[in-house]
Amino acid sequence: MTIFIKNANVLNGQGELKATHVWVEDGKIARIFPADQAAEEIIRELANGAELTEIDGTGKLLTPGLIDMHVHLREPGFEHKETIASGTEAAAKGGYTTIACMPNTKPVTDKPEVVELILDKAAQANGVKVLPYAAITYNELGRELTDFAALKAAGAVGFTDDGVGVQNAQMMKDAMRLAASIDMPVIAHCEDDSLVVGAAVTDGEFARKHGLKGIPNESEAIHVGRDILLAEATGVHYHVCHVSTEQSIRLIRLAKSIGINVTAEVCPHHLILSDEDIPGMDANWKMNPPLRSPRDVEACIAALEDGTLDIIVTDHAPHSAEEKAKGMELAPFGITGFETAFPLLYTKFVKTGRWSLELLVQRMTADPARVFRLDSGRLETGAPADLTLIDLDSERAVDPATFASKGKNTPFTGWKLQGWPTMTIVGGQIVWSEKTITTSA
Repeated sequence: MTIFIKNANVLNGQGELKATHVWVEDGKIARIFPADQAAEEIIRELANGAELTEIDGTGKLLTPGLIDMHVHLREPGFEHKETIASGTEAAAKGGYTTIACMPNTKPVTDKPEVVELILDKAAQANGVKVLPYAAITYNELGRELTDFAALKAAGAVGFTDDGVGVQNAQMMKDAMRLAASIDMPVIAHCEDDSLVVGAAVTDGEFARKHGLKGIPNESEAIHVGRDILLAEATGVHYHVCHVSTEQSIRLIRLAKSIGINVTAEVCPHHLILSDEDIPGMDANWKMNPPLRSPRDVEACIAALEDGTLDIIVTDHAPHSAEEKAKGMELAPFGITGFETAFPLLYTKFVKTGRWSLELLVQRMTADPARVFRLDSGRLETGAPADLTLIDLDSERAVDPATFASKGKNTPFTGWKLQGWPTMTIVGGQIVWSEKTITTSA
């Protein structure tokens, strides 16, 4: 497919928006032109009578495709929550072109054949690039390391027991040493089980008000500190999942300052909501890590701004309505994230002037590509044509009924937001558009 995007606003090297034409051919960004060059002349020069899809990007933002390195597609085993097909459709609708899925499936993604199944299912879906993580231990039980080399050969991009923390320090050290030997990252869900049994929310105001057992901040930070020391000893690339506490941030900042190979991520909900915002015992506000204190929220925001936290991920975690209806104490942890992430962050931080548009786009594109060494996250000649077109001006309310995801579990229902994606292109193919696209010869 040959695509010509004309008059779109593109961020230049100075963080300024410049009207730009982009010519896409053979899955790559072939040419980039300033908008003062007539679009008709470019078409006459380059089309050569080939079938052409022409897209008017006037007034819209064109970015590299968004990248989400922490998602749950649920398949295999939990297709009532989400499938690879529905999850990638939701990702495309949210502007994502590359996503990395977690291994806490059923069966767990702990053998090469499960990695291959996920990649096959993704190839049959709508075109969004799916990067599978594999489990650190078989069945995520923390007892025996998986075959890292075979899983890498099958297509795994890293190792994690996401959903549970690796409780045994020697097991984690062995995993890091093995991962480092084959140049692969370890991605850690940081949680000390002895501190969280039976708890559903953070140890804060909401827990005290409702008489609930709370999850303390140190349950996360203890594992972060332990793993930083293990990463220093083994030399592995250690990546911290969904950071939510001030204590964890202090440890990550120190580790980076002394040269340990540590990177970290944060979710939109931990940047926007605190436990004091929870309106009641509605499990759509239940996630792991839980919503923390306003002080932790501000620490996360500042850490993303100064680069201590490298990237933004959604931790997209769909569940059925029946599961979430069990209430705050019994329902599973997790909220959906693909279809609200960019509008939430743009409205909350860019529209209010706290962040530049450049910072937001970088943390959702170039930085995840850098951290995980992906050949994407760039809007430049020769780069893969993974692109997202966004309408920064249209405002609409979050309506879970319109989600492409099977999961409708979100705390943001009814929020009025701006910055909605309107088209997603992966490898030069339009994988989602809010409008019908026509081609011409």
